[in-house]
Amino acid sequence: MTNVVTRSDESLSARLKSVTWDEHDRTNSAPFIVALMDGRLDRDAYAALLGQSYLFYRELERAGDAWRSDPVVGPFVSDALVRGPALEADLAWLRGDGWRDELVPLPATQRYTDRIRAVCFDSPSAFVAHHYTRYLGDLSGGQIVRSKLRNIYGLTSDGVRFYLFDQVPKPKVFKDGYRGLLDELRWDEPERADLVAEVNLAFRLNRAVFDDLGDALEVDLAGS
Repeated sequence: MTNVVTRSDESLSARLKSVTWDEHDRTNSAPFIVALMDGRLDRDAYAALLGQSYLFYRELERAGDAWRSDPVVGPFVSDALVRGPALEADLAWLRGDGWRDELVPLPATQRYTDRIRAVCFDSPSAFVAHHYTRYLGDLSGGQIVRSKLRNIYGLTSDGVRFYLFDQVPKPKVFKDGYRGLLDELRWDEPERADLVAEVNLAFRLNRAVFDDLGDALEVDLAGS
């Protein structure tokens, strides 16, 4: 693991990016995601990914509702980011109206959801960690994913509404504002360290879901 030296004058947003980059990169390089982005998987594999994602987003957004009125954490919660309805629409389009009856959490998804439930309703730093990991990723790399899904699977709006942020007309401006909220946090060093640790854990939990999806679908992730 790379040892990252944090400068005393480094902003919290810059610190988060630098000290979580290794886990971020490993997650984005997971074999399942690489195979999906290479067009080696079918729509069913993509729909399976959305289904598992729905389960942990649902729990995270429940936590967000609980924090809305908090003076410190509440500003991070934005209706413009909520993904639940978009995931529901995508799954209904891809799998039909009975998609909920077929949705069973994989072991890694259950661990991810359990972790969110265990820490995100009580710990401000844990909630922000999971919120940051999911939504800033959606606004950044998620847009690349959307473009590739359009090219590979012919999905333009239906099926990829998860990646459409209609209420965020300027993602860069929104992300800059989000990072500004991070930099304004007046948390002491132990709480900042907890935030960083939880972001890294969130990436590992997410990567485990990708690995479970590959195993469950018995897909060829090696590209042979």
